[in-house]
Amino acid sequence: MITRHDWTVEEIESLLDLPFNDLLFQAQSVHREQFDPNQVQVSTLLSIKTGACPEDCGYCSQSARYDTGLERERLMPLDEVISNARQAKEKGATRFCMGAAWRNPTDKNLEKVVEMVSAVRELGMETCVTLGMLNQQQAHRLKQAGLDYYNHNLDTSPEFYGNVITTRTYQDRLDTISHVRDVGINVCSGGILGMGESRRDRASMLCELANMEKHPESVPVNMLVKIEGTPLFENAELDHLEFIRTIAVARILMPASYVRLSAGRTDMNDETQALCFFAGANSIFYGDQLLTTDNPETDKDRQLFKRLGINMEEKVEMEVKAAKTCHNPEAPIAESSLS
Repeated sequence: MITRHDWTVEEIESLLDLPFNDLLFQAQSVHREQFDPNQVQVSTLLSIKTGACPEDCGYCSQSARYDTGLERERLMPLDEVISNARQAKEKGATRFCMGAAWRNPTDKNLEKVVEMVSAVRELGMETCVTLGMLNQQQAHRLKQAGLDYYNHNLDTSPEFYGNVITTRTYQDRLDTISHVRDVGINVCSGGILGMGESRRDRASMLCELANMEKHPESVPVNMLVKIEGTPLFENAELDHLEFIRTIAVARILMPASYVRLSAGRTDMNDETQALCFFAGANSIFYGDQLLTTDNPETDKDRQLFKRLGINMEEKVEMEVKAAKTCHNPEAPIAESSLS
């Protein structure tokens, strides 16, 4: 299959409009060309700094603008981060993701995150952080530390974006992704479904991702987790079949990317999650917490994997190659298939 970067929104809408069985058959066929269909990558996400964010993202419990009952927590000490990473590795996670509720990190705080990245890499795990907006120099500093992935979601379409967020622009997000890509860090970028957007908005968001010069190595697809006190709390539920359709189209558009079944899994039954895996999702967050929202317990995930005959992806040689380059900040990181 030829990988494209020139999709139109209309073409993607046509994929979303396909009969459900035809769409899933196409997505599964593409998936099998690139991946083991019975293997799922497992990552763990830790909130290293919680709450008091100045942004106004309408879905987020961490915004200082909304009364969600969330307690503000300062940046987590290094030893606590390392302890959490060790526990995640013992439970089978191969990637450790760290999130901080900042609009953008100060250089002082960034140095503390750099220490965390280095310490987690020493445990033999891949690292990913999401810290808000970055400038070119900050992206380069994270590259020097050996960071494997940077997460910065587009959230939704350019057209719908202003209905959800007003404190940073869509271009701000694209600029951060560009800075990360320019220094050789892998990109993790996706969006959130169920915020009141239309199917065309979902097509437009996927078009933005699929037409990047290089597809994101990780594409997280989130279902809105409705938090009381946020503007989107009263939103109508999105049809889970629509969510599965979006997973399938993401797989078709970005065949070599890992498509992550991300937030919102606690509201999905096993059958819905199974269809997501069939549609091409091959990555999950593992553990009972995603930043500030609930996630299925690890034992429940293991039981589901066993029932479906799915294996957790093991660490691969590509990660070792990446680790060897971290002592030379100018050396290009080998393109990894893990995301």
